[in-house]
Amino acid sequence: MAWASDNVRHSSNSSPDSGRLVVVSGPSGVGKSSVVEGLASRVPFRFSVSVTTRAPRPDEVEGVDYTFVDEKRFREMVAGDELLEWAQYSDKLYGTPRAAVAEFLAAGHDVVLDIENRGAAQIRESHPEAILIFVAPPSLDELERRLKARGNTRDVEKRLAVASEQITSAQALYDHIVVNDDLDTAICDIADILARPGRLGHASEDAQETPS
Repeated sequence: MAWASDNVRHSSNSSPDSGRLVVVSGPSGVGKSSVVEGLASRVPFRFSVSVTTRAPRPDEVEGVDYTFVDEKRFREMVAGDELLEWAQYSDKLYGTPRAAVAEFLAAGHDVVLDIENRGAAQIRESHPEAILIFVAPPSLDELERRLKARGNTRDVEKRLAVASEQITSAQALYDHIVVNDDLDTAICDIADILARPGRLGHASEDAQETPS
C-alpha cells in the first residue's frame, strides 16, 4: 500500500490575505522536531509554542520550547476557550494557545504547529483549510532503532504501539505523508509542499511506501 493523499478541502475560516495554518505531526522518535527546525531555514513561518503541564527538561527554555504551567492554569485555559487544540498524553496536558496563532495568521504569517494526531484532528475540525503533514518513519523497525539510539530504552514497546496507531490513522486525517528516511530529503519534500500554489498544497501526486 502506498502513502497517498488527495483530501481536497476548501477554506472557510480564512481571508485571502491571512497566513496558512500548517500542522506537522509524527510519532515519537521520527525526527519531527529536526524536520521543523530544518524547514525554518527554507520557508518563512512563525512557530507556535505549545503550553504543557509537564516539567521542563534541563535543556528546555520557557517560552521557547514550551510554556510551562500547572494543571490548574491549564484547565482554566481550556474553560476559557484559550486553546486552539489540546490533548492529554500519559498524565500530562499539552495545548496550542489560540490568541498567538490568530494574531500571526491575521498578519499574513504562515504558522506551524508541532502537535500529535488528536490535536491535528481538532485543527481539521475547526480549520478545514489547514495543511496537515504527517512525518512517518521508513519502518517501525527503523523507528525502534532511532528510539533506542536516542536513549529512549524505557517504554519502547509502548511508543511503538502508539506509533503504529498514529500511522494507521494518518492516511485518512492528513493531506500529506512524508517519510523521513533522509532528513534533508524530508525537509525538502515539506518545503516543496508549502511552495505549491494555492492554499491547500494538495497532495494527489505524493506517494510513499507505507512503513511496515
